[in-house]
Amino acid sequence: MSKPLSPFTKAQLLPQEETLEVYKKKGNLFIGIPKETHFQEKRVCLTPDAVSALTANGHRVLFESGAGKGANFKDKDYSEAGAEVTKDTTKVFSCPIILKVEPPSIEEISLINPQTILISALQIKTQSKGYFEALAKKRITALAFEYIKDEDGAYPVVRSLSEIAGTASILIASELLSNVNGGNGLMLGNINGVPPTEVVILGAGTVGEFAARSAIGLGANVKVFDSSITKLRCLQNNLGRTIYTSTMQPKNLLKALKRCDVAIGAVRGVNRSPIIVTETMVDHMKRGSVIIDVSIDMGGCFETSEVTTHYHPTFDHNGVIHYCVPNIPARYSRTASVSISNIFTPYLLEIGDYGGIENALRFDRGLKNGLYFYHGILTNKSVAEWYGLDYSDANLLIF
Repeated sequence: MSKPLSPFTKAQLLPQEETLEVYKKKGNLFIGIPKETHFQEKRVCLTPDAVSALTANGHRVLFESGAGKGANFKDKDYSEAGAEVTKDTTKVFSCPIILKVEPPSIEEISLINPQTILISALQIKTQSKGYFEALAKKRITALAFEYIKDEDGAYPVVRSLSEIAGTASILIASELLSNVNGGNGLMLGNINGVPPTEVVILGAGTVGEFAARSAIGLGANVKVFDSSITKLRCLQNNLGRTIYTSTMQPKNLLKALKRCDVAIGAVRGVNRSPIIVTETMVDHMKRGSVIIDVSIDMGGCFETSEVTTHYHPTFDHNGVIHYCVPNIPARYSRTASVSISNIFTPYLLEIGDYGGIENALRFDRGLKNGLYFYHGILTNKSVAEWYGLDYSDANLLIF
């Protein structure tokens, strides 16, 4: 007796998940890297070494001439790494994937083709409603790198740039204390027989940790203040040594500020940084002491802080030097570029291995966390609430 014929083929009987795995096909990406036009932005998303890794895996990179100049990378470095270098800005923005450090301007969005994938910073506080409406009109899929999470649930790009900002804050402070820049002529420390310089750090996050690490390395006496005992405990553990820590007690803080030579502000808030140090407290600080307000991009945690630029970075308030530049990592553009590139490259290779952004978002939840536009549909709740826009949950669109 012959077997009855099945109404289904073998392929049709495979479970759907298994089918996805079977037919997952590697795709070749075409990435455009335009020149950064934002004020004082000198960083670039990919280094020549990163471009070399991408082109070796079969991907194409179209690089705008001069995009690496601010980070001291030549066009020749990129062409030798396998990138196609062009002076045509429109051609770069017509690529299926656009990679930028700063978010594109409204003029740049007009150059982008519909259904393009945009990977850049979002910088929600500096955007306008019109920016999101322009992205929606072009049905763009956009990822914000400050929202991308790694497997540990941390934000790798934010942490990386915070490490640079924290270390840089101490280096800048040491410059401003020198006679050359009109300071008190102090070194941070480590000189036998000379009392160490006093450094007060507000905030025990990544910026505070790396500022403390650098200050201790230079021999300074460090005091860290934070409202969270857990953060202070983590900081001590990460530094591997006991230092002065305190909660934000006004009496203790004022006492420390009166004695300090450098004060670093590294306190973040939800929508803006809280004012920790009042104008009266600043008036009690030593003449010639230095304030570095790293949280100025969120309003600053010193009442006397005002936004400055890399060209005119400081101002004097009652004899206290204030440094309030929002984009400190851009001061060290090459280091920052290498750091960003190290994070981006594996993600781009992963998107290629998954055959495109659609599958990558399905399989990588951390990458999906960075998604704020999906084919022109807003998927980020924070953006929607901030600008009063409609949004859809990304999990309902990608499954």
